[in-house]
Amino acid sequence: MKTLVSEEQLRDGVRRMAGEIQKHYEGHPLTIVGVLIGSLVLMSDLIRLLSIPLRAEMVQARNARGNSPRPGPLAIDEDLLSFAVRGRDVLLVDDIFHTGRTLWELIPQIDDLGATSVRSAVLLAKQGQSQVDLKPDFVGFSIPDEFVVGYGMDFRDRYRNLPYVAALEPAELAEESGR
Repeated sequence: MKTLVSEEQLRDGVRRMAGEIQKHYEGHPLTIVGVLIGSLVLMSDLIRLLSIPLRAEMVQARNARGNSPRPGPLAIDEDLLSFAVRGRDVLLVDDIFHTGRTLWELIPQIDDLGATSVRSAVLLAKQGQSQVDLKPDFVGFSIPDEFVVGYGMDFRDRYRNLPYVAALEPAELAEESGR
């Protein structure tokens, strides 16, 4: 395992992102919607650094499969979320922008619930991996295409509690897969 973003770098990067978000939304109430589960730590740190009025919500973005073995579109519980976003600026917070498909599908769903605006913040953006015509509005760090853990992100229920972001080596991935 190799460290990609140290604990100190994380602290500085999240503080920088919070400053950008604070400046952008100054004077406007905000609803922050975290994408479970990897965004929990980032969202917690961000809201402690913001001094604007805000609501905090979580959404579990999951593929609705039905009878098909192939993943379907992402589905959210609109009944739970509609009150929190209607008529408000919304910031979707996610851990990683990899292909971009999660935000690509979530943004229009949140917009359809009556949000005034929908923007996105991600801790990590993987270089050269986007499959959609979308870029996050706020990005903590740009990283190479490696499998990352720590700071809320896990692999097979391990490493989520690391206070830094690390990349697992191929041998570690293979070893963990065999358990």
